[in-house]
Amino acid sequence: MSGARADEVVFVVEPLLPQRLRRPSDLLRFLATLVSLSAVVLLALVAKQTLNGLEADVTVGTRFLPEVLSRVAAFVGGAAVLAVPAAFAVERVFHRDGLRVAEGLIAAIIGMVGSFLVGEWLVSPSGPDDLRQLLVGAGAEPLNTLLTSVIAYATAVRISRRPTWRACMWLAVSLDLLALYSGKQITLPSAIVTILTGMAIGYGTLYGVGSPNTRPPGNAVIAALRKLSFSPVSARRIDDDHQGSRRYAVGLKDGSSLDVTVLDRDRQVAGLPYRLWRRIRLNSETRRRAIRSLRAELEREALMAYAAQAAGASTPRLLGTSEIGTEAALLAYEHIETRPLDDVPDDEIDDDLLAQIWEQVMLLQVQRLAHRRLIGDSIHLDRAGRVVLMDARSGEIAAGDLLLRLDIAQLLTYLAIRVGAERSVAAAAAILGPDTLAGSLPLLQRIALTRETRSAVAKDKELLPAIRERIVALKPQAEVEEVRLERFKPRTLITIIASAFAAYILFSQLSKVNLGQVVTTANWSWAGVALIASGVSFVAATLMIRGFVPAALPFGRTLLVQFASSFVKLVAPAAVGGVAINTRYLQKRGVPPTLALASVGASQLVGLVFHIALLLLFAYVTGSNTATSFTPSRTLVLVMLGVCVLVVVVLGVPPLRRIITKRTRSLFTNVLPRLLDVLQSPRKMLEGFGGTLLLTIAFVTCLDACVLAFGGDMSFTAVAVVFLAANAIGSAAPTPGGLGAVEAALIGGLTVAGLPAELATSAVLLYRLLTFWLPVLPGWASFTYLQRHEAL
Repeated sequence: MSGARADEVVFVVEPLLPQRLRRPSDLLRFLATLVSLSAVVLLALVAKQTLNGLEADVTVGTRFLPEVLSRVAAFVGGAAVLAVPAAFAVERVFHRDGLRVAEGLIAAIIGMVGSFLVGEWLVSPSGPDDLRQLLVGAGAEPLNTLLTSVIAYATAVRISRRPTWRACMWLAVSLDLLALYSGKQITLPSAIVTILTGMAIGYGTLYGVGSPNTRPPGNAVIAALRKLSFSPVSARRIDDDHQGSRRYAVGLKDGSSLDVTVLDRDRQVAGLPYRLWRRIRLNSETRRRAIRSLRAELEREALMAYAAQAAGASTPRLLGTSEIGTEAALLAYEHIETRPLDDVPDDEIDDDLLAQIWEQVMLLQVQRLAHRRLIGDSIHLDRAGRVVLMDARSGEIAAGDLLLRLDIAQLLTYLAIRVGAERSVAAAAAILGPDTLAGSLPLLQRIALTRETRSAVAKDKELLPAIRERIVALKPQAEVEEVRLERFKPRTLITIIASAFAAYILFSQLSKVNLGQVVTTANWSWAGVALIASGVSFVAATLMIRGFVPAALPFGRTLLVQFASSFVKLVAPAAVGGVAINTRYLQKRGVPPTLALASVGASQLVGLVFHIALLLLFAYVTGSNTATSFTPSRTLVLVMLGVCVLVVVVLGVPPLRRIITKRTRSLFTNVLPRLLDVLQSPRKMLEGFGGTLLLTIAFVTCLDACVLAFGGDMSFTAVAVVFLAANAIGSAAPTPGGLGAVEAALIGGLTVAGLPAELATSAVLLYRLLTFWLPVLPGWASFTYLQRHEAL
């Protein structure tokens, strides 16, 4: 509690503000510096030749520097890099800011110790060779200890906020770097890494120890209200809003009240990672600026509040705005006694209330105002039961059609969660009309909704389809253009990253193979056997799918579908492409969607059972002394145990288990009845089960022939164990066709089984050429033919 004035004391009831705060901005700067540091190191490692050329050019340039000037720069830079921080410390102590200097000294000590330890590790035999070659030159240390500590100190004392001191500091650092580089005491990459490391340590120290709390307390808020000609007599802190801004309930001398929102400067970057992610992921018209200044945020909320009042919407009147020093600003609204719609029971939300909500939204829509956050805690009811819209800060003035339609889609979905899709759509249609609702139809996407609404929709998968059906029933002939809100989906990003990683693994394996020697030494008779086995696999896949479908499928066209699936694997994970294209084919053949999915699911389930059974069988056979000469090594046993542990972990963690259950439940629904139908038909059973077994044998034969083509000596059962284990890994990989994961697993498995690494790489590359890359061209031709004849 604190007093506002000596002659008229106002006690502010609020918790004591903490003396120090961990500012989100410091954490973000720390993370951004670490990302920059990692990017610099990776780029330098990848572009070694370019970097060496650049460094050679800089070295040649420094040779033209006069010796006298070089010595002067060395003396001045060495002295200034110590003198400037010392002078700044003295200046801060005189201004009674010694605590900031102490923080800087902590960062300097951490920087000195950390850079020394990292340097010792890099030059030691256990350090990575690539980094040692990158950062250590002739007589140079990996990280300059003095510079690292000085930059950490300058960052921690926030010298960047003082333009004069900042210029002096960076001038001193530049001179010192020039002297060190011309004296061959530092390399160009080492200089950049030293600067970034010092900055990272400085920001990390600031976030770790915290910064002095500069947020104005309650008495400063009262003083700012007095400057606005208000006469506060009481004030108390109430719950923060959804963005973490402080709120105060202030009583005035005339008996009225104010609701005061305080915008703190250090809160402007709160939630920045999420906003940045949305900004990158969504198209430009739907996204919001990730960072706004305090002044811009104040003006934005005030402008939206005044615009909503002018539109005639029922919102709290904005009575005044003011800055509170340099670190905060306030907005004073009239107080209205309300309760949020979230606190209203569902059975109390009648049709009249729904109509009121849509009438208020229509007033905003007419004036091109988008609210952007129409959820339960932004829609309130006063004591008379009238609707009041809150949270003007999220809104947009002069909004485009897309934002206005997004508001409608958001409110439709929220009210459908509360009262059902039928009542929500009916209430909206009565106020806005069917045409306006039809315009929001393509925006009924989860990505278009607020975070709270998305979470609720995730629990009820049928809600959005139900809303769409109701709107279509009102306007059957509506012409709706598809609206793409996302630039990309997260799974696409994961696939790109995984594909890049897979390509890196694949090319690194290729670099170990002498292709000329491979071509000249390979036994191409065995390669021909492998090619025949690869072709047999498509016949086996055809028999398998025919066996689990009750309708008669033409063999030739079904075979083309299996070839087409090899083309689809180029853009889809291995476990997804085949399922999707076979299901689509069956639906085009007139098989009902449920039965088509059940048939494909039955084939997948039987394939999984056969896969596990064959893996156990071949693993047992390879371990017996009478069957083969191959005995599983400890490494192979450990790998299999590791796979078992991974399965246990995945099934033991509830979120992962729910994901697995969700994905498999839809696939295997009605599968057991389909299997019972297959068992009643000997011909179908022979085709389905025989095709499944033949598919696995064909792939194992192909891999075994590839091993024999390069002179490998492994038993068939050992190759089978390797294939079955690697195929399971490839099916789980998110890359197209399991690219990268399958190669790595097969090469690793063959190497563990005793095959030389170079021979294993050659065999696997030939196997993947025959089973993955070679079928792409006939697969594309089959895909095109089937689409032309409307079979897909």
